[in-house]
Amino acid sequence: MGIIGEMNDDRRLPNLTSRQEDILTCIVQAYSEKPEPVGSRYLVENYELNISSATVRNEMARLEEMGYIAAPHTSAGRVPTAAGFRYFVRRLLQTRSLTRGEQSHISERVGTLQAGMEQWMRRTAALLARSVQTASIVTPPISQTNSFKHLELISIQGRLALMVLVLNSGSVHQRMLTLAEPVPQSKLGEAAKRVNETCAGLGAQAVRLRSNSLPMLEREVAELTAELIENVDNNRSGFIYRDGLSQVIESFADEEGAQQAIRILEEHTVLNALLSDMLDRLPAESSEQVNVQVLIAGEGRYDDLSRLSMVLSRYGDPEKMSGAVGILGPTHINYGRAISTVRYVSNLMTNVLATLYQDGVEDSRQPSLS
Repeated sequence: MGIIGEMNDDRRLPNLTSRQEDILTCIVQAYSEKPEPVGSRYLVENYELNISSATVRNEMARLEEMGYIAAPHTSAGRVPTAAGFRYFVRRLLQTRSLTRGEQSHISERVGTLQAGMEQWMRRTAALLARSVQTASIVTPPISQTNSFKHLELISIQGRLALMVLVLNSGSVHQRMLTLAEPVPQSKLGEAAKRVNETCAGLGAQAVRLRSNSLPMLEREVAELTAELIENVDNNRSGFIYRDGLSQVIESFADEEGAQQAIRILEEHTVLNALLSDMLDRLPAESSEQVNVQVLIAGEGRYDDLSRLSMVLSRYGDPEKMSGAVGILGPTHINYGRAISTVRYVSNLMTNVLATLYQDGVEDSRQPSLS
């Protein structure tokens, strides 16, 4: 299936018979479409089970004993438990590719980077939230090891000059410099050229070491460059783009689930830690089919997610530059659609970043200055 989950859970899930798996699948599908208790008569009338209501009731009783479904109240209907959703996703779910129309719609909006990195992130988050009808999460791509790529020094007025630094990740940073004395643009250009030749491809520490061999102006510029690179390295979490908060709140019948979603989406420290942990569980080299992590009801690791599910993927190249894209919603989300959509969007974003690296487009995109 190409879905990564908490593998230890698989060993704890009792095996079901083929008939029990069919019934569990029908219950999960029915509950995902309409989160209400599902009864045996409804299953017989709406799914081709080819067995009697009495047989369905007996099998549902066994599924309840094993903890895969539960009765929320005195109703004859049953709802999937977290264990039931996990069994379905890990062993029964057959994800389908998006239709050509759906792929085309997403590709037109996500498959190119024309309006700058920030707009790309916002557009992707909005599109993903609408496509899956729940909350979306997108993080900007970051480099594992930020390094110097290019620098420009621009004379502004008198002793003021603007330093524009481009890192290997494509991020652009600017700083105003107050020089000891006015320096003409020609000399600033020569100084920038020497720094570029000396520091190309180096990280913060190496830039600082190389700066000792440079003249005073270039040395000060190089030291400031090293400081900027260190600041970027120390703030890797970055901004998280989110969309669909109102949609995910409306999808809960109870207040506790909605409060969990709000807390996770609003508290960046918690969300960053969660994203980092989930991405660490993905293989270092994810293929197109194995690049999705599914977290259902916290998996026993996160109490704050007991009523939530997350589908997450890494996009980009972990060795160069990568980020995270995914969705957050109630445990009764449409897992097939969520996984297919997140996977497709992730692959598109990976292709865009690969193009940036191959063609050097990042130099001409004019990313947001910070």
